[in-house]
Amino acid sequence: MSSAFAPLRNDTFLRACLRQPTETTPVWLMRQAGRYLPEYRATRAQAGSFMGLATNAQYATDVTLQPLDRYALDAAILFSDILTVPDAMGLGLSFSEGEGPRFERVVRDEAAVAALQVPDMERLRYVFDAVTSIRRALDGRVPLIGFSGSPWTLACYMVEGGGSDDYRLVKTMLYARPDLMERVLDINAQAVAAYLNAQIDAGAQAVMIFDSWGGVLADGAFQRFSLRYTAQVVAALQREKDGARIPCIVFTKGGGPWLQEIAGCGADVVGVDWTVNLGQARAQLADRVALQGNLDPNVLFAPPEAVAREACAVLDSFGRPERADGSWGGHVFNLGHGISRFTPPEHVHALVEAVHRHGRLLREPR
Repeated sequence: MSSAFAPLRNDTFLRACLRQPTETTPVWLMRQAGRYLPEYRATRAQAGSFMGLATNAQYATDVTLQPLDRYALDAAILFSDILTVPDAMGLGLSFSEGEGPRFERVVRDEAAVAALQVPDMERLRYVFDAVTSIRRALDGRVPLIGFSGSPWTLACYMVEGGGSDDYRLVKTMLYARPDLMERVLDINAQAVAAYLNAQIDAGAQAVMIFDSWGGVLADGAFQRFSLRYTAQVVAALQREKDGARIPCIVFTKGGGPWLQEIAGCGADVVGVDWTVNLGQARAQLADRVALQGNLDPNVLFAPPEAVAREACAVLDSFGRPERADGSWGGHVFNLGHGISRFTPPEHVHALVEAVHRHGRLLREPR
Protein backbone atom coordinates (compact mmCIF):
# COMPACT_ATOMS: atom_id res chain seq x y z
CA MET A 1 0.00 0.00 0.00
CA SER A 2 2.66 2.49 1.07
CA SER A 3 4.58 2.13 -2.21
CA ALA A 4 1.60 3.81 -3.89
CA PHE A 5 2.23 7.06 -1.99
CA ALA A 6 3.91 10.02 -3.67
CA PRO A 7 7.42 10.98 -2.53
CA LEU A 8 7.54 13.69 0.13
CA ARG A 9 8.30 17.21 -1.16
CA ASN A 10 8.49 19.01 2.21
CA ASP A 11 10.14 16.97 4.96
CA THR A 12 11.10 19.94 7.20
CA PHE A 13 8.83 18.76 10.01
CA LEU A 14 10.27 15.23 10.03
CA ARG A 15 13.85 16.52 9.97
CA ALA A 16 13.18 18.88 12.88
CA CYS A 17 11.65 16.00 14.86
CA LEU A 18 14.88 14.06 14.37
CA ARG A 19 17.14 17.06 15.16
CA GLN A 20 18.48 17.29 11.63
CA PRO A 21 19.32 20.56 9.81
CA THR A 22 16.36 22.51 8.40
CA GLU A 23 16.18 25.71 6.34
CA THR A 24 13.55 27.18 8.68
CA THR A 25 11.44 26.18 11.68
CA PRO A 26 8.48 23.98 10.70
CA VAL A 27 5.03 24.87 12.03
CA TRP A 28 1.73 23.07 12.45
CA LEU A 29 -1.08 23.65 14.95
CA MET A 30 -2.90 21.34 17.30
CA ARG A 31 -6.57 21.24 16.16
CA GLN A 32 -5.55 23.00 12.92
CA ALA A 33 -8.50 21.33 11.15
CA GLY A 34 -11.43 22.63 13.12
CA ARG A 35 -14.17 25.01 14.11
CA TYR A 36 -12.24 28.28 13.60
CA LEU A 37 -12.43 27.67 9.82
CA PRO A 38 -15.73 28.46 8.04
CA GLU A 39 -15.07 25.70 5.50
CA TYR A 40 -14.78 23.19 8.35
CA ARG A 41 -18.14 24.31 9.77
CA ALA A 42 -19.72 23.94 6.31
CA THR A 43 -18.35 20.38 5.93
CA ARG A 44 -19.49 19.44 9.43
CA ALA A 45 -23.01 20.70 8.64
CA GLN A 46 -22.94 18.53 5.52
CA ALA A 47 -21.80 15.50 7.54
CA GLY A 48 -24.51 16.09 10.16
CA SER A 49 -22.34 15.48 13.25
CA PHE A 50 -18.76 15.29 14.48
CA MET A 51 -18.73 11.49 14.28
CA GLY A 52 -20.35 11.74 10.84
CA LEU A 53 -17.22 13.66 9.82
CA ALA A 54 -14.71 11.46 11.60
CA THR A 55 -16.13 8.13 10.37
CA ASN A 56 -16.33 9.15 6.70
CA ALA A 57 -12.95 8.90 4.95
CA GLN A 58 -13.80 11.55 2.34
CA TYR A 59 -15.05 14.09 4.87
CA ALA A 60 -12.06 13.40 7.15
CA THR A 61 -9.75 13.91 4.17
CA ASP A 62 -11.44 17.15 3.14
CA VAL A 63 -11.23 18.76 6.59
CA THR A 64 -7.62 17.59 7.14
CA LEU A 65 -6.57 19.37 3.94
CA GLN A 66 -8.58 22.57 4.49
CA PRO A 67 -5.98 24.36 6.67
CA LEU A 68 -3.20 23.32 4.26
CA ASP A 69 -5.06 25.01 1.42
CA ARG A 70 -5.10 28.25 3.45
CA TYR A 71 -1.70 28.24 5.17
CA ALA A 72 1.87 27.12 4.41
CA LEU A 73 1.83 24.55 7.23
CA ASP A 74 4.58 21.91 7.35
CA ALA A 75 2.49 18.93 8.49
CA ALA A 76 -1.05 17.61 8.35
CA ILE A 77 -2.66 15.81 11.27
CA LEU A 78 -5.31 13.16 10.90
CA PHE A 79 -8.80 14.48 11.59
CA SER A 80 -10.22 12.23 14.29
CA ASP A 81 -10.80 12.21 18.05
CA ILE A 82 -8.80 10.81 20.96
CA LEU A 83 -11.85 8.86 22.16
CA THR A 84 -12.17 6.51 19.19
CA VAL A 85 -10.30 3.78 21.11
CA PRO A 86 -12.64 3.59 24.15
CA ASP A 87 -15.58 3.86 21.74
CA ALA A 88 -14.24 0.74 19.98
CA MET A 89 -14.11 -0.93 23.42
CA GLY A 90 -17.91 -0.66 23.45
CA LEU A 91 -18.37 2.35 25.75
CA GLY A 92 -20.75 4.18 23.37
CA LEU A 93 -19.29 7.57 22.45
CA SER A 94 -21.57 10.49 21.57
CA PHE A 95 -21.10 14.22 21.07
CA SER A 96 -23.78 16.70 22.11
CA GLU A 97 -23.60 20.21 20.67
CA GLY A 98 -21.98 22.50 23.25
CA GLU A 99 -21.52 19.69 25.79
CA GLY A 100 -18.52 17.76 24.56
CA PRO A 101 -18.07 13.97 24.45
CA ARG A 102 -20.02 11.55 26.65
CA PHE A 103 -19.82 7.79 27.15
CA GLU A 104 -22.99 5.76 27.51
CA ARG A 105 -21.17 3.15 29.64
CA VAL A 106 -18.46 3.97 32.18
CA VAL A 107 -15.64 1.95 33.78
CA ARG A 108 -15.98 2.47 37.54
CA ASP A 109 -16.22 -0.91 39.25
CA GLU A 110 -14.49 -4.26 39.34
CA ALA A 111 -16.87 -5.90 36.86
CA ALA A 112 -16.47 -3.12 34.28
CA VAL A 113 -12.69 -3.21 34.61
CA ALA A 114 -12.61 -7.01 34.31
CA ALA A 115 -14.71 -6.84 31.12
CA LEU A 116 -12.36 -4.35 29.46
CA GLN A 117 -10.42 -5.70 26.47
CA VAL A 118 -8.15 -4.40 23.75
CA PRO A 119 -10.59 -3.76 20.89
CA ASP A 120 -10.48 -5.50 17.54
CA MET A 121 -8.67 -2.95 15.35
CA GLU A 122 -11.18 -3.66 12.56
CA ARG A 123 -13.65 -1.62 14.60
CA LEU A 124 -11.37 1.33 13.89
CA ARG A 125 -11.03 0.59 10.19
CA TYR A 126 -12.66 3.95 9.38
CA VAL A 127 -9.66 5.71 10.99
CA PHE A 128 -7.10 3.72 9.01
CA ASP A 129 -9.07 4.23 5.78
CA ALA A 130 -9.02 7.97 6.50
CA VAL A 131 -5.23 7.90 7.08
CA THR A 132 -4.65 6.22 3.70
CA SER A 133 -7.09 8.55 1.95
CA ILE A 134 -5.46 11.66 3.46
CA ARG A 135 -1.94 10.47 2.67
CA ARG A 136 -2.93 9.94 -0.97
CA ALA A 137 -4.70 13.30 -1.19
CA LEU A 138 -1.64 15.07 0.27
CA ASP A 139 0.32 13.72 -2.71
CA GLY A 140 3.64 14.31 -0.95
CA ARG A 141 2.90 17.94 -0.04
CA VAL A 142 3.71 17.53 3.69
CA PRO A 143 3.94 14.61 6.14
CA LEU A 144 0.86 13.19 7.87
CA ILE A 145 0.74 12.85 11.67
CA GLY A 146 -1.36 10.13 13.29
CA PHE A 147 -2.32 10.35 16.95
CA SER A 148 -3.97 8.89 20.02
CA GLY A 149 -4.81 9.92 23.55
CA SER A 150 -2.43 8.60 26.21
CA PRO A 151 -3.52 5.59 28.32
CA TRP A 152 -4.08 7.90 31.33
CA THR A 153 -6.06 10.52 29.40
CA LEU A 154 -8.29 7.84 27.89
CA ALA A 155 -8.80 6.31 31.35
CA CYS A 156 -9.95 9.70 32.69
CA TYR A 157 -12.75 9.85 30.12
CA MET A 158 -13.63 6.19 30.57
CA VAL A 159 -14.06 6.53 34.34
CA GLU A 160 -15.55 10.03 34.44
CA GLY A 161 -17.87 9.36 31.47
CA GLY A 162 -16.81 12.62 29.80
CA GLY A 163 -14.83 15.75 30.60
CA SER A 164 -14.29 16.72 34.24
CA ASP A 165 -13.52 19.77 36.36
CA ASP A 166 -12.13 17.92 39.37
CA TYR A 167 -11.24 14.36 38.16
CA ARG A 168 -12.92 13.14 41.35
CA LEU A 169 -14.06 9.74 40.09
CA VAL A 170 -10.87 8.72 38.31
CA LYS A 171 -8.67 9.92 41.19
CA THR A 172 -10.88 8.07 43.67
CA MET A 173 -10.21 4.84 41.75
CA LEU A 174 -6.50 5.68 41.49
CA TYR A 175 -6.08 6.12 45.25
CA ALA A 176 -8.64 3.62 46.52
CA ARG A 177 -8.06 0.80 44.01
CA PRO A 178 -4.73 1.34 42.23
CA ASP A 179 -4.91 -2.31 41.09
CA LEU A 180 -8.07 -1.56 39.07
CA MET A 181 -6.57 1.65 37.70
CA GLU A 182 -3.45 -0.16 36.57
CA ARG A 183 -5.45 -2.83 34.77
CA VAL A 184 -7.37 -0.14 32.85
CA LEU A 185 -4.09 1.60 31.99
CA ASP A 186 -2.40 -1.62 30.86
CA ILE A 187 -5.30 -2.47 28.53
CA ASN A 188 -5.28 1.10 27.22
CA ALA A 189 -1.52 1.02 26.59
CA GLN A 190 -1.84 -2.18 24.54
CA ALA A 191 -4.77 -0.70 22.60
CA VAL A 192 -3.04 2.63 21.92
CA ALA A 193 0.13 0.93 20.67
CA ALA A 194 -1.86 -1.31 18.31
CA TYR A 195 -3.90 1.68 17.15
CA LEU A 196 -0.87 3.85 16.38
CA ASN A 197 0.95 1.00 14.66
CA ALA A 198 -2.11 0.44 12.46
CA GLN A 199 -2.09 4.16 11.59
CA ILE A 200 1.59 3.86 10.63
CA ASP A 201 0.77 0.86 8.45
CA ALA A 202 -2.02 2.89 6.81
CA GLY A 203 0.36 5.76 5.97
CA ALA A 204 1.01 7.99 9.01
CA GLN A 205 4.58 9.36 8.85
CA ALA A 206 4.79 10.48 12.50
CA VAL A 207 2.63 9.81 15.56
CA MET A 208 1.69 11.92 18.56
CA ILE A 209 0.46 10.85 21.99
CA PHE A 210 -1.76 13.44 23.69
CA ASP A 211 -1.46 13.18 27.46
CA SER A 212 -3.97 16.00 27.83
CA TRP A 213 -4.79 15.26 31.47
CA GLY A 214 -1.37 14.14 32.74
CA GLY A 215 -0.77 17.50 34.38
CA VAL A 216 -3.67 17.05 36.83
CA LEU A 217 -1.77 14.34 38.68
CA ALA A 218 0.36 14.74 41.79
CA ASP A 219 4.08 14.18 41.55
CA GLY A 220 4.62 10.44 42.00
CA ALA A 221 1.15 9.65 40.68
CA PHE A 222 2.12 11.18 37.31
CA GLN A 223 5.10 8.86 36.97
CA ARG A 224 3.18 5.77 38.11
CA PHE A 225 -0.16 6.23 36.36
CA SER A 226 0.64 8.33 33.30
CA LEU A 227 4.27 8.38 32.18
CA ARG A 228 4.89 4.68 32.82
CA TYR A 229 2.10 3.71 30.42
CA THR A 230 2.99 6.33 27.82
CA ALA A 231 6.50 4.86 27.83
CA GLN A 232 4.98 1.39 27.42
CA VAL A 233 3.21 2.62 24.26
CA VAL A 234 6.35 4.28 22.87
CA ALA A 235 8.37 1.09 23.42
CA ALA A 236 5.83 -0.91 21.39
CA LEU A 237 5.70 1.45 18.39
CA GLN A 238 7.07 0.79 14.92
CA ARG A 239 9.82 3.36 14.56
CA GLU A 240 10.61 2.68 10.92
CA LYS A 241 8.43 2.07 7.88
CA ASP A 242 9.63 1.53 4.30
CA GLY A 243 13.11 2.66 5.29
CA ALA A 244 11.94 5.93 6.87
CA ARG A 245 12.11 6.80 10.58
CA ILE A 246 8.67 7.40 12.15
CA PRO A 247 9.08 10.15 14.78
CA CYS A 248 7.04 9.97 17.97
CA ILE A 249 5.85 13.09 19.82
CA VAL A 250 4.63 13.02 23.43
CA PHE A 251 2.72 16.03 24.74
CA THR A 252 1.70 16.32 28.40
CA LYS A 253 -0.34 19.43 29.12
CA GLY A 254 0.94 20.72 32.46
CA GLY A 255 4.00 18.47 32.18
CA GLY A 256 6.59 21.22 32.81
CA PRO A 257 7.70 19.87 36.22
CA TRP A 258 8.61 16.49 34.70
CA LEU A 259 10.38 17.41 31.46
CA GLN A 260 13.50 15.38 32.22
CA GLU A 261 11.44 12.28 32.93
CA ILE A 262 9.16 12.76 29.91
CA ALA A 263 12.24 13.19 27.71
CA GLY A 264 13.40 9.78 28.94
CA CYS A 265 10.25 7.94 27.77
CA GLY A 266 11.71 7.14 24.35
CA ALA A 267 9.92 9.76 22.24
CA ASP A 268 11.80 11.81 19.64
CA VAL A 269 9.92 15.02 20.47
CA VAL A 270 8.52 16.43 23.72
CA GLY A 271 5.64 18.86 23.33
CA VAL A 272 5.39 21.63 25.94
CA ASP A 273 2.56 23.99 26.87
CA TRP A 274 2.84 27.78 27.10
CA THR A 275 3.76 27.78 30.81
CA VAL A 276 7.20 26.35 29.99
CA ASN A 277 10.19 28.55 29.17
CA LEU A 278 11.38 27.00 25.91
CA GLY A 279 15.01 28.12 26.24
CA GLN A 280 15.27 26.75 29.77
CA ALA A 281 13.63 23.49 28.67
CA ARG A 282 16.13 23.14 25.84
CA ALA A 283 19.06 23.80 28.17
CA GLN A 284 17.69 21.36 30.75
CA LEU A 285 17.31 18.60 28.16
CA ALA A 286 20.54 19.47 26.31
CA ASP A 287 18.91 18.73 22.93
CA ARG A 288 18.52 15.02 23.75
CA VAL A 289 15.08 15.32 22.15
CA ALA A 290 13.42 17.87 19.89
CA LEU A 291 10.89 20.26 21.43
CA GLN A 292 7.46 21.20 20.11
CA GLY A 293 5.55 24.32 21.08
CA ASN A 294 4.69 26.56 22.69
CA LEU A 295 2.78 29.79 21.89
CA ASP A 296 -0.20 30.59 24.13
CA PRO A 297 -3.22 29.96 21.83
CA ASN A 298 -4.80 33.22 23.08
CA VAL A 299 -2.02 35.22 21.41
CA LEU A 300 -3.94 34.57 18.18
CA PHE A 301 -6.69 36.96 19.30
CA ALA A 302 -4.22 39.87 19.29
CA PRO A 303 -3.61 41.92 16.10
CA PRO A 304 -1.43 40.23 13.44
CA GLU A 305 1.66 42.33 14.29
CA ALA A 306 1.40 41.20 17.94
CA VAL A 307 0.95 37.58 16.80
CA ALA A 308 4.14 37.86 14.71
CA ARG A 309 6.05 39.49 17.60
CA GLU A 310 5.06 36.77 20.08
CA ALA A 311 5.88 34.00 17.58
CA CYS A 312 9.37 35.49 17.12
CA ALA A 313 9.78 35.60 20.91
CA VAL A 314 9.10 31.84 21.10
CA LEU A 315 11.67 31.19 18.36
CA ASP A 316 14.21 33.44 20.08
CA SER A 317 13.64 31.62 23.36
CA PHE A 318 14.59 28.32 21.70
CA GLY A 319 17.51 30.08 20.02
CA ARG A 320 19.66 29.18 17.05
CA PRO A 321 19.07 25.49 16.29
CA GLU A 322 22.70 24.82 15.32
CA ARG A 323 24.86 24.09 18.36
CA ALA A 324 28.46 25.18 18.83
CA ASP A 325 29.68 21.65 18.05
CA GLY A 326 27.83 21.60 14.70
CA SER A 327 24.99 19.33 15.86
CA TRP A 328 21.39 20.50 15.74
CA GLY A 329 18.58 20.97 18.19
CA GLY A 330 15.10 20.31 16.86
CA HIS A 331 12.22 22.77 17.23
CA VAL A 332 8.74 22.25 15.79
CA PHE A 333 6.71 25.42 16.29
CA ASN A 334 3.20 24.85 17.63
CA LEU A 335 0.74 26.29 20.09
CA GLY A 336 0.93 25.31 23.75
CA HIS A 337 -2.46 23.61 23.30
CA GLY A 338 -5.18 23.40 20.65
CA ILE A 339 -6.25 26.42 18.61
CA SER A 340 -9.42 28.09 19.90
CA ARG A 341 -12.61 27.83 17.86
CA PHE A 342 -12.91 31.65 18.09
CA THR A 343 -9.53 32.36 16.44
CA PRO A 344 -9.70 34.77 13.46
CA PRO A 345 -8.42 32.68 10.51
CA GLU A 346 -6.42 35.60 9.06
CA HIS A 347 -4.32 35.79 12.23
CA VAL A 348 -3.02 32.28 11.52
CA HIS A 349 -1.51 33.61 8.26
CA ALA A 350 0.51 36.14 10.25
CA LEU A 351 1.71 33.38 12.60
CA VAL A 352 2.85 30.94 9.90
CA GLU A 353 4.60 33.64 7.87
CA ALA A 354 6.39 35.03 10.94
CA VAL A 355 7.62 31.57 12.01
CA HIS A 356 9.04 30.75 8.60
CA ARG A 357 10.59 34.20 8.13
CA HIS A 358 12.19 34.41 11.58
CA GLY A 359 13.18 30.73 11.48
CA ARG A 360 15.26 31.45 8.36
CA LEU A 361 16.89 34.45 10.07
CA LEU A 362 17.95 32.28 13.01
CA ARG A 363 19.79 29.98 10.60
CA GLU A 364 21.78 32.69 8.80
CA PRO A 365 25.56 32.49 9.31
CA ARG A 366 26.74 34.65 12.20
